[in-house]
Amino acid sequence: EYTDLIALIAELKAVLDSELLVTDIIRQELLELKEKYGDERRTEIAGAVKDFDIEDLIADEEMVVVVSHSGYIKRIPSDTYRQQHRGGKGVIGMGTKDDDYIEHIFVASAHQYILFFTDYGKCYWLKVFEIPEGGRTARGRAIVNLLRIEGDEQVTTFVPIREFDPEKFVFMATENGTVKKCSLEVFSRPYSAGIIAINLVGEDRLVGVQLMEKDYHIVLVTKKGMSIRFSEGDVRSVGRPAQGVRGIRLAENDKVVGMVTAAEENSTVLVVTENGYGKRTLLDAYRKQSRGGKGVITVKTSKRNGDVVSVKMVKDGDELVIISSSGMVTRMGVSALRKIGRNTQGVRIMSLNVDEVVVDVGQILAENEDE
Repeated sequence: EYTDLIALIAELKAVLDSELLVTDIIRQELLELKEKYGDERRTEIAGAVKDFDIEDLIADEEMVVVVSHSGYIKRIPSDTYRQQHRGGKGVIGMGTKDDDYIEHIFVASAHQYILFFTDYGKCYWLKVFEIPEGGRTARGRAIVNLLRIEGDEQVTTFVPIREFDPEKFVFMATENGTVKKCSLEVFSRPYSAGIIAINLVGEDRLVGVQLMEKDYHIVLVTKKGMSIRFSEGDVRSVGRPAQGVRGIRLAENDKVVGMVTAAEENSTVLVVTENGYGKRTLLDAYRKQSRGGKGVITVKTSKRNGDVVSVKMVKDGDELVIISSSGMVTRMGVSALRKIGRNTQGVRIMSLNVDEVVVDVGQILAENEDE
């Protein structure tokens, strides 16, 4: 037994001292394994790692998107703003510098697309979750860092959408009263450098963009309180590079400040002026006209209430988010405003300080409405 043990030790030492022997032993053992287990696999390996998009990891919650005059943008969960009574002072909606203020606000879910339309008539494309989230007092991020905007071009209008439905239209309006309609589908593949939405003439600027379907009514509203209502059928659908046609004939020193669309007569037109006054009037109070006319009075503008700054199509149950030039924000229900006639000045909906004006109004749709 001792002799056998000494022989085994000598053999093992010889193996350890020889790389050739080690390799030969490994080869022999592998051949034995192949001989014993070399039949085909009896179980099947199936499946693979599934690809996923970052969007799958982000909750599709309602967001308030805020944009400042200097071009800063952020998104905030909509429940950050509590509802207040009419005439309230509001809460801070964005931290701004002395030469900046909040200029636009709108509500969209995190997974929605946003078409960004500029005053030069160009269009850019993002999803809401691609916009950095920030707190109420945060300034946000410069839009030029998210979109390839050049020169003094400014984003003026935002359209949140879920899909590029070919049965829907994009309806545009300019300061000089020109309107244009084209299929939403033509905006489905914008380039990173932007695409032309409408060709503008001279110093004209794009001020309003709305999504709509067939048989909708359009209402254009001007700075001096004039308005015109006509059918979308009065404007034929054209390609993106087209200039459009006349929507309203403007008086001297007047310009279009906004546009709304609706399919139902019981909708109400909300008009807000720079000095914090607002009013809503039934759509059927605006008689239908042919496009290109002078229109009718929608609100009496004066030194008391100031020029018109915003127009919305609203219903009971909707809520408003009103922004002032100092960055104050107030949220109120539409039902707090009773329906009144066109030829009136409206009631105070936001208390303002000296040299402070309303710059924009956002709208939160009632929960039972489709976005």
